[in-house]
This record gives sequence, C-alpha cells and structure tokens, in this order.
Amino acid sequence: MLNSKILPHIKVKSEKKIHNWYPGKRECVSERILLNPYIGCEVGCFFCYALSYPGNFQRARKEKIIFVYENFVENLKEQIENINLTFCGYLSPVTEPFQSLENIYHISEKTIELFIEKNIPIEFVTKEKIPDNIIEKIKVNPHSFGQITILTPYEMIRQRLMKKGAKTKQLFKNIENLSKNGIHCVCRIDPIIPFITDNKKDLILLIKKAVDSGAKHIIASVMDIPITIKSDILTHIQFEFGHKIRQKIENLYCEKIGMWLHAHINYRKNIFSFLREICDKFKISFALCMEYEKKNGKIIGLNKEFMSSNNCEGIDVPIYFRKGNKFYPFICKGDCLKCKNAECGITELAQGNKEDSFFGWNYYDYLRWNRIHKIKGLL
Repeated sequence: MLNSKILPHIKVKSEKKIHNWYPGKRECVSERILLNPYIGCEVGCFFCYALSYPGNFQRARKEKIIFVYENFVENLKEQIENINLTFCGYLSPVTEPFQSLENIYHISEKTIELFIEKNIPIEFVTKEKIPDNIIEKIKVNPHSFGQITILTPYEMIRQRLMKKGAKTKQLFKNIENLSKNGIHCVCRIDPIIPFITDNKKDLILLIKKAVDSGAKHIIASVMDIPITIKSDILTHIQFEFGHKIRQKIENLYCEKIGMWLHAHINYRKNIFSFLREICDKFKISFALCMEYEKKNGKIIGLNKEFMSSNNCEGIDVPIYFRKGNKFYPFICKGDCLKCKNAECGITELAQGNKEDSFFGWNYYDYLRWNRIHKIKGLL
C-alpha cells in the first residue's frame, strides 16, 4: 500500500536470499554479504548506476517511489541462524541506508544491531549524516567500518550533482566522528565526473580535507554511463553544466564494455595515476572501484595497477566462523580474490568467481559450506 507521510513509498515483504558480489568482471578482493533494505533513494544522484537496474529499480525510477522491505531483518536473521560461515555485511551498495525513511522504519539500524549481536562485522556507505547511535553500535566490532562518499569539496557543486544528501561540511564531519571513535573510515571519490569534478587542485584539496578529518583510505572511480540511461545522464549534465560540457563528455565516452560506456582509458589512467601519487604523498592507501580496460579482447581490472592496499577498502576483514550463537574471525586477511591456500577449507572461494549464478555466492552455497565447517572443526 502506498504511504506518503514523508516520501512516497511502498512496504513490501522480503524473500531475499543472502548473496555476495555479482559474478563476471569482479574487482572486489573480499567477499561481502550485500544488504539492500530499501530500493529507491531520495538522495537522487543523476549518475547512479542502479537507475539502470530492472524490476523494482525501474518502478522506483519512473514512479518516484521507494520500496521498503519491512521484514528485511527477520528474513535475514532466519538465514544467519542456519549458516556457520559469514563475511562482512555491506549496507548498502545500491541505496542510501540512512535516508529519511530510516527515521520511520529503522531497518538499517536493526540490520546493524543483528550483525553486532552475532559478532559479525558490517560496513556501510553513505552520503547522509551518520546517526550517533550507529557509530556507538559498530565500534564494538574491530572489523566494522564506514565509507563516506564525497565527490567535491564544494557544497554548491555537490548540490548540482544530487537532489538531497548531507552537506559537504557534514560529510567531512562524518569522517571525523568515525575516526575519533577508532573506526576505520574510507573516503570515496566515487565517481569523478569528467570536466565537472576532475580539477586536480580540487582533488588534492578533497583528499587533504579527508586525511585531516581522519580518513584512512581513498577509493575512486570515473563515472560510467549505463547505455540504457545515457540520455537522462546527458540531459542532466546539459541542464546543470551546459551544452559544451555535455559535448566534451559525449566525445570522451568512447569505450563500451558490456552495457556501459567508459571514459577513454588514457583519461582514466591519467586520473588514477595522479590520485595514487597524491595518496602516497599524504601516506594514505588507495584503490579503485569497478574500473576496467579492454586489452587484446579481454576485460582487465585496473586495481592491480593502481591499488596500494591489500583489500579494496584499506582494511583486512577476515572470514568469520560460528562458535555457539556468535561468529568469530578466522586467521586470514579476507582477501579471497588473492588467496592461494584456502586455509579456511573452501577452495572455491580462492581467486575465483562463481559463473553459474546471477548473484554469485548465495544462501545455498553457505549451507553447503556448513559441512566444511563441521569437517575441519573450525573454531
């Protein structure tokens, strides 16, 4: 039923099964449980790749509504009770977890509470103010952390990139609040938008302010354009930044990988080389997010060339195994994509992707891994 007390939204039942990264061209070093309690987002970034997703994402985009999975936590808890191995939770890769509907339904907060209760690490990525009670909850687990997306050091430009979200000053304050509570914090310059937020002096200023606020790691990307929403993205750019900028972006985006248009590889590598150099100077680690090139007919990830950290987020988060009613860290770095020995006993996790499932590793794989947990007597 449609509810419009704050934002137009629909409460729906969740039958979602836990799943990890999508298979295929994966760059993410560590496994994650992807957690999306809301579909649709009031922050309204015009470049958001989720606007190209099918199903409820398209309803959310076209009808300007948000889907609220009201039983999300109950459904998630039931599955966690049945598994003996888990990875860090990721809240949430496609929708702002702390948008205003969270003040009504508290699903992100309850999800965090569930993970902390079970001693499972959890991370979040946000463009909103982090509630104080969330910081208090996640600092209990040493492997839980936060990611703050800051695209520009200038508030006036930020407002032209998204409809809502916290002010730039508050975003840096988020980093400061996490840092002073001993929580690992990532600043995401994700994405950089060519000819709009790619000025090198501005990027230096942004990184300096992030470091001064307490960030321990930088993640960057250059805006990709899903072909299905190319017209919408270019129309917004022309409206906000003019026809010349639109033309320059259209000319730059000449590389097609799958259903996405990418900025020319030379442009991207120049930006990434510069960012890596600046991060090295500031003594902060650096990584890319979902950046690729086509080489000899193959799709190659760029993180190997530019990343200075072991894991994408600058923190090693191990696999966690069940012992009684809670989970505890295994002696590993959680860098599954780099792993060679698979001391956890799950050899298929090491250096590989799952190619036979749309969602990659899923709930039924976790159930299958239960047997390995019992055989090896882990923890």
